[in-house]
Amino acid sequence: MSPSCPSTRLHRVPAAAPDDVSGLEHLVASGALDPAGILAILGKTEGNGCVNDFTRGFATRALADFLAGHVGRERAAGVVLVMSGGTEGALGPHWLVFERVGDGEGPAYPDGSLAIGTAVTRDLLPEEIGRGAQMEVVRAGVGEAMAAAGIAGAEDVHFVQIKCPLLTSARIAEAAARGESCAVSDTLKSMGLSRGASALGIALALGELDAADVPDSAIGRDMTLFSGRASTSAGIELMGHEILVLGMSRNWRGPLAVAHAVMRDAIDAAAVHACLDGLGVPAGARFEALLAKAEASRTGLVRGVRHTMNDDSDISATRHARAFVGGVLAGLTGTTELFVSGGAEHQGPDGGGPVAVIARRTAP
Repeated sequence: MSPSCPSTRLHRVPAAAPDDVSGLEHLVASGALDPAGILAILGKTEGNGCVNDFTRGFATRALADFLAGHVGRERAAGVVLVMSGGTEGALGPHWLVFERVGDGEGPAYPDGSLAIGTAVTRDLLPEEIGRGAQMEVVRAGVGEAMAAAGIAGAEDVHFVQIKCPLLTSARIAEAAARGESCAVSDTLKSMGLSRGASALGIALALGELDAADVPDSAIGRDMTLFSGRASTSAGIELMGHEILVLGMSRNWRGPLAVAHAVMRDAIDAAAVHACLDGLGVPAGARFEALLAKAEASRTGLVRGVRHTMNDDSDISATRHARAFVGGVLAGLTGTTELFVSGGAEHQGPDGGGPVAVIARRTAP
C-alpha cells in the first residue's frame, strides 16, 4: 500500500492520574502503538476545568516527557496535546491517542475512512484573545490542518478539536504595560471568550458562517451564531492553539469512520443515537471514541423546565453541565469513558452542543 494512503489507529486508554502514562507505555512495549506515528493525544483529566486547573498542564508535561523518551524533544513538540479538565459525575479520565499509519492498514471503503490532520498556530498576544484576531488565526489553522489531512472539502470535516489560551492577571498586566487592553479583565470569563472566538473561527473555516456576519461584538454574546462541528477547550498552559481535524477521506484506508451530530439541548440523546445508528453501532456495542460539548442553557430552562445550574455560587455551571450531559451519554452508550468537554460557547445551539463518534466498521 502506498504511503500516500495512510490509515488511522485510535487507542482509548484509561488514566489512573493526570501523569499516568503506564497504559501508553504498555501499548508501546506490546508493539500495538508506534510513538513515531502519534499525531495527537486528547485527555480528560480530573481537575476543575477552570483557570487554576493545573491537571491539564501536569498531564501535558507527562505526555510530552513520554513522547520525548521515544521520539525526542523536537518530534514530540509537533504532537498536538489537548487536555480537557473536569471529569465530574462518573466520567472516566482517559487518553485518546491518534496514530497515523503510513502504509494504509485495512481495505478501502467507498465513502473513505477516518482522516486526521493537525496544526499549531502562532502564540496570541493577550489583547487578541476573544477577538477577531483570534478567529482569523483559528480559521487559517483549521485550513492548514485540513490540508495536512488531505481533506478536500469542508463538508467532509466532522469535528474540530482545539486547545486555546486564556487570560491570567499577569497576561492582562503585560498587555497593559504596552498600552493595550484585553477583551475582559475577569480571567474565568476569558475562557469562554477564547473558546467562543475559536469556535467561530472554526465556523468560518468550514463555511458555516460568513466573516461579515461575525463582528467582534458577537463573540460570547450572540449565541445564534455557532459551529455544529467545533469543540474548543481553554487552558493556562499555552498561548497559541493546538488543532485536531477529524474527517472522512477517500485518500485514507482502514475500518475507522467518524460522524457527527448536534444535540439541541442537554438531554437530546436521540441525536446521538441517530449518529451511532448511522455508523452501524448497535446499542451497548463498543465504539472507539465519543467526543461531546456540554453547556448550561442561558435561558435557565431545559425543554421548558427550570434548571439551577447558572444559579450555583459554589460550583461553576460548566461543571454541572459536564456531569449532566456525561450521565445522559453514558446511559445511552453504556460507558463512562467519554470525552465530554464543558463550555460550549458558539459550539452548537445554546444549551446543546456538537458530538462526534468514531467507530470501527465491518469489512466493505
